[in-house]
Amino acid sequence: MGPPQPAPPAAPKSSVPLIGHLISLDTTLSRQLHSLTQPVLPSSLLLLLELSADFRLFFPISLSLLLSPSLLRPFLPPLLLGLLLDLALIGLVKLLFRRSRPPHNHTHSMNVAVSADHFSFPSGHASRVCFVASLAHLSAAAIRQGHHEASKTVNFVLLVVWVWAVLTSVSRVLLGRHFVSDVFVGACLGVLEAVFSFRFLKF
Repeated sequence: MGPPQPAPPAAPKSSVPLIGHLISLDTTLSRQLHSLTQPVLPSSLLLLLELSADFRLFFPISLSLLLSPSLLRPFLPPLLLGLLLDLALIGLVKLLFRRSRPPHNHTHSMNVAVSADHFSFPSGHASRVCFVASLAHLSAAAIRQGHHEASKTVNFVLLVVWVWAVLTSVSRVLLGRHFVSDVFVGACLGVLEAVFSFRFLKF
């Protein structure tokens, strides 16, 4: 008999990468939130929030603000240009990542405008509403400075806009359109877009 052969090295233990755990957690949490609220919240309310932040409706409404009183004029150029920036950026990221919509999403109730809308990451609705709310927040000081009598009105509008932004963002998960991470990243992008637009897109 020859010398004993060395034992083969032990196979490395298979482990799911961290990103896999995060995606699994994201999927489970999103599905549970959707399932828990389905019997409670009317889908018509969630669809109304979805419609309120649809670019095809929201951008023309924003354009109509050009006819508004002069106190809103400093707010309008960064708003309109920022909305176009948001549309381009979110569409590009969606096409790069190509993450599918949640399996519990009812695609028959979706009104898809472009091919990028078939993808989930990040949430365009969340980015859009958080962009608008953040830009309004940043612009509020300038509006108050020139129109002290409008301070209470500005504060009230800010509150309404932030409530709308939060409810619309949350509704994306509850409606089954997005995973939680889609909404979180979309909201963060919206805030960053607002800061950029406020600093560099004012005229």
